[in-house]
Amino acid sequence: MGNVIHRKLTHLDVLESESIHIMREVAAECGNPALLFSGGKDSIVLLRLAEKAFRPARFPFPLLHIDTEHNFPEVIAFRDKRAFELGERLIVRSMEDSIRAKRIVLKSPDQSRNAFQSVTLLDAIEEFKFDACIGGARRDEEKARAKERIFSFRDEFGQWDPKNQRPELWDLYNTRVHPGENIRVFPISNWTEMDIWQYISREKLEIPEIYFAHEREVIRRGSSLLPVSRLVKPVGDERVETISVRFRTVGDMTCTCPVESTASTLEDIIVETATTRITERGATRMDDQTSEASMELRKKEGYF
Repeated sequence: MGNVIHRKLTHLDVLESESIHIMREVAAECGNPALLFSGGKDSIVLLRLAEKAFRPARFPFPLLHIDTEHNFPEVIAFRDKRAFELGERLIVRSMEDSIRAKRIVLKSPDQSRNAFQSVTLLDAIEEFKFDACIGGARRDEEKARAKERIFSFRDEFGQWDPKNQRPELWDLYNTRVHPGENIRVFPISNWTEMDIWQYISREKLEIPEIYFAHEREVIRRGSSLLPVSRLVKPVGDERVETISVRFRTVGDMTCTCPVESTASTLEDIIVETATTRITERGATRMDDQTSEASMELRKKEGYF
């Protein structure tokens, strides 16, 4: 018999294995799941993990995106392209439909829509009777997300109670739900921003170009940069500057901020991520910086 060569598992191998196990657990135990796919880096990693978990078969769930209609066009184009390449079903539900139906009432047309995504999400869950939604949230992103279990229970109103969660011992997950209840599942809970970038680099995954440094018109508002767009214009004495920036996360254009950067390759981004002292969402999401729109409050109302 020939010699068997055992390759030592890397940190990324261990994370990947855990995430694949979680996805297969969802497929085995849940009757009608969906995978939340926005075109952002975390959901791109989820798609690769799903490929490794289920290919050459089709995914045992559709892709679902709750579109604020305030998303960056580059990311929406990437979302559609990637879903087409995979040949998987993509369900898109728009917050514009919720606004027209008076399910969502905004104070102004340019108000950030992030805090209201839960309304459209819960409507989509009810429409398709999803009993589980797989998301790309990570515990290192924000303190409320650090409180989540990997299999996070939502009651019949779609709400999350951080004080009433099921224990998760080792890799044993409780997937039981009553009619009307559902579960949010976070296979990359234990990953960090650095893990995500290293995995994207290792797997040679394509990502939207706005994650790399590029020249962009921005305005400075407080300590944040805001990208100039049809939704964001200078007010008062604010002036438009053109500087080299990149996005660490992508979302609603009215509140998602780039960071000054010259990182034009994945290797550059990994180095930059290793040296930054500012958290991903703390630096780039203005709506996470106010108590009124805190992540924990939104999650209790049904947010991702």
